[in-house]
Amino acid sequence: MTESTPVSSSVHASVPAVPTASPAASASEAASGSSPASLHILPVPAFSDNYLWLIHDGRHAAVVDPGDAAPILAALREHALTLTAILLTHHHRDHIGGVPALLQCHDVPVYGPRHDGIAAVTVPLGEGDRITVPGLGLELAIMDVPGHTNGHIAYYSDSEEAGGEGMRRLFSGDTLFAGGCGRLFEGTPAQMAASLDKLAALPPDTQVFCAHEYTLSNLRFALAVEPGNEALQARMAVDSAKRRDGVPTVPSTIGIERATNPFLRYREPRIAQRLAADGKVAPDAAPLAVFAALREYKNHF
Repeated sequence: MTESTPVSSSVHASVPAVPTASPAASASEAASGSSPASLHILPVPAFSDNYLWLIHDGRHAAVVDPGDAAPILAALREHALTLTAILLTHHHRDHIGGVPALLQCHDVPVYGPRHDGIAAVTVPLGEGDRITVPGLGLELAIMDVPGHTNGHIAYYSDSEEAGGEGMRRLFSGDTLFAGGCGRLFEGTPAQMAASLDKLAALPPDTQVFCAHEYTLSNLRFALAVEPGNEALQARMAVDSAKRRDGVPTVPSTIGIERATNPFLRYREPRIAQRLAADGKVAPDAAPLAVFAALREYKNHF
């Protein structure tokens, strides 16, 4: 599947939680389960390539973009977790399809985009809003990132809220992928470019939790448009080894994406030159025209 086209259900086995925080929480924090410094993020695979992100502290959990309820309910049982919140980034079914079944079992708030028409959302959100996830004490800032859909949002926690240096986290849905970006199902190239520029401005150590395992496909495209990028070549080797071992390539970081993701690098002269040499843009194309050409090229790559 490519760039979040809805898929049919096929639940995969769970993979290990991503360690994202220091274990050195205070005794009182550990007792309450409310310290962001004690959180873990578990990737729960679903369908053919989705990751449903389960954020938990050992007792309470929130889920990001539960397209399918079954693997989330199984993970909650396996880890003895109580669901306290549902976080949605956009309206596509592979991101919201499991919400009704989860709500049948758990009476929890549903956070989601204000402008994406999701009936289940009980706490609508937009740019500049901040929330504290119930039961976890995790504070998240909301960012409007239209392009993939008109109302798409992302959730961001900064270092102060997440326990210190290196604990910044971004849940980017289908806007920013590892090595790529989402298709423009509703938005324009200008909207998506602006959204990605906004995310690229986050600190480089920000961990990027996107919603799909598209990395190798994205990196093959990236190498086609920037073959001389040594950081990209090294990333392909590392991530190829991860996939051979059955390990997720996600999370990435903003720093890695800045160095290797063509959709964050569309202002690089050598990318524009490559596209011009292939006849996809004029030699003097403006950066936005380069971005639009990149996105169209990827659609058919």
